[in-house]
Amino acid sequence: MTLSPPLPYSPEIETLQDDEGETLASINASFDKILQTTYEDYGRAVRAVHAKAHGILEGTFTVAEVLPPELAQGLFATPGSYRVYLRISTNPGDILDDAVALPRGLALKVLGVEGERLPGAQGSTQDFIMVNGPVFTAPDAKKFAGSLKLLAKTTDRAEGAKVLASKILQAVNAMLGAVGMESTALAGLGGAPQVHPLGETYFSVTPFRYGEYVAKFRLRPVSANLTILTERKVRTKGHPNAIREAVRTDMDGIDAEWAFEVQLRRDANRQPIEDASVEWKEDDAPFIEVARLRVPRQDSWDAERVREVDEAMRFSVWTGLAAHRPLGGVNRARRGAYQHSADFRATANGCPMHEPTA
Repeated sequence: MTLSPPLPYSPEIETLQDDEGETLASINASFDKILQTTYEDYGRAVRAVHAKAHGILEGTFTVAEVLPPELAQGLFATPGSYRVYLRISTNPGDILDDAVALPRGLALKVLGVEGERLPGAQGSTQDFIMVNGPVFTAPDAKKFAGSLKLLAKTTDRAEGAKVLASKILQAVNAMLGAVGMESTALAGLGGAPQVHPLGETYFSVTPFRYGEYVAKFRLRPVSANLTILTERKVRTKGHPNAIREAVRTDMDGIDAEWAFEVQLRRDANRQPIEDASVEWKEDDAPFIEVARLRVPRQDSWDAERVREVDEAMRFSVWTGLAAHRPLGGVNRARRGAYQHSADFRATANGCPMHEPTA
């Protein structure tokens, strides 16, 4: 099949809405409720989303030696290896028993990246934030703000009820999956299968500038010791931190490898910028590898690394190069919301957020 050429980036591909300031204010108000509630519960501030980490890892991110011009863009313009941190997490703002099955997140922080920075992006790092599904749970920031308002009301509510609801939703989603109708919405509410995060494939779900073009990103496990974990269920009964324990046990004995892939935008109608709930189909725009992520065996819950990364760093799609500018309304809202959450943590914990050096 002959692919259409990648579409060029231009500022005109984004469509700003008049009420984006109101939407951000709504998101920040929900964040404040989550942040304040969890701060009172734990005696320290945690993230407003993806509060619970399951593993903190360190590895090497190696850009491919030879890439065609449309892929040799931004960070990927020249070959090279970079030190990188990974944070594996679950998406709520409260720290729940792992029996509550929810989507996974994986954040990368690539160190020592040179080039023109995004406005306000300090240091020399490039962040990539991904989840284990190809689409966002809402089409736009306004609908996400509405969902977040409901989620904020459940923070600090009976965990036992959340566990029970999660098991019911998992069963319903499994039945839907058996007939090809698995629900992203149910997964986001606690119906995600409780699978091993090291075997999962992670997606940026929202689009980004890719130098002269536009792209989405994917991180796919390629080493056999990771792919064997794909769809492997984690037993959580009696183990509130079962996922962290599973990651720690496995990373103690394996050298892991992922392919970092790029999906270039090729069709403006089938690959929208402003609707994050639309999947960009691989038949129209395949994912192509541009880098390898290698993580040697290590303690994924090393106390010093947890303090350094989980407590004193922030991850944001707006930390990085201008060549990888986040695009679309969801990403525009993330800019102020992520900063709002990080500022609360820094003030409450008396620990300013910092960007590491290479």
